[in-house]
Amino acid sequence: MEERKIILRLHNQCKSLREIAELVGKPRSTIQGIVDRFCKNKSLKNLPRSGRPPALSQNDERFIVRQIKKNPKMSAPKITGELKMRGNTVSEATIRTALRENGYHGRIPRKKPWISAVNRQKRLEFAKKYEMADQSLFDNIIFSDESKYNLFGSDGKVKVWRTANSELQPKNLAATVKHGGGSVLVWGCFSSHGVGKLVFIDGIMDHKMYINILKENLKKSAEDMGIGQHFYFQQDNDPKHTAYNTKMWLLYNVPKQFSTPPQSPDMNPIENLWSYLESRIRERHISSKVQLKEALLDEWTKIPRSLCKKLVDSMRRRLQAVIKAKGYATKY
Repeated sequence: MEERKIILRLHNQCKSLREIAELVGKPRSTIQGIVDRFCKNKSLKNLPRSGRPPALSQNDERFIVRQIKKNPKMSAPKITGELKMRGNTVSEATIRTALRENGYHGRIPRKKPWISAVNRQKRLEFAKKYEMADQSLFDNIIFSDESKYNLFGSDGKVKVWRTANSELQPKNLAATVKHGGGSVLVWGCFSSHGVGKLVFIDGIMDHKMYINILKENLKKSAEDMGIGQHFYFQQDNDPKHTAYNTKMWLLYNVPKQFSTPPQSPDMNPIENLWSYLESRIRERHISSKVQLKEALLDEWTKIPRSLCKKLVDSMRRRLQAVIKAKGYATKY
């Protein structure tokens, strides 16, 4: 507005349009428009624009954003009802458009374990304790866990991209067999030096079976990985891992332990190794549990040491992520 006043003052001083344009650094056409508009309307203000007025005021938009900040799971119909109570009736599409314009987009929420307040505090304390630990500590940890592999894919839903009327083509089908096809449960371990033993678990695994697995495979795995006997052992808080007999065996046989807090799969990089193994075996044609076991063993031994090192090197970032999230779930 001040610039327009200067232009008008220069015009009243009988300056030419070209002179004014050079003085204020604007195109001659812009100067002409401002002068003509003042001569016609006796005002330097812009005239009201034609067209439909916006359905939402700035206050309404701020209200919508506040509601989403408080509850990201609030639906568009719910917000529409809230606005109606404020005296403004708009469509759900208008609400969604306003949210997108403010940087909010509807997404399927990631599935993460629910973490209690007590365990959030434990996770936070654990992360702060080891955040600045020397990398040599992480390099000497043997991470362990159990995992299940199904004969015909995962337990979750699987999408297939296909064209119309091609649903019965073999490549577009999800194969099933009577009684489910079965699954294989495994125990495994790894460190930054590579993978250890992969053990198949037959039947229901209790603390006795778990202790036997550790007896027969843990120290042998450490030797195969070149760590020796001075390693730290990591396991989660599964009941068979924390049973009294298991604790006693570990106390006398594996005194150095790196016990991650409850509800903390993001602090155990072996979870990523299981996913990698799953992706590798799904590239094969497997039609029996025998073939599934053979594929698992073969792909397990092929896991590159560089991948193991990369996963262990992520430990400090994982701990920092826990601290940043104040004990809540992280992206890992």
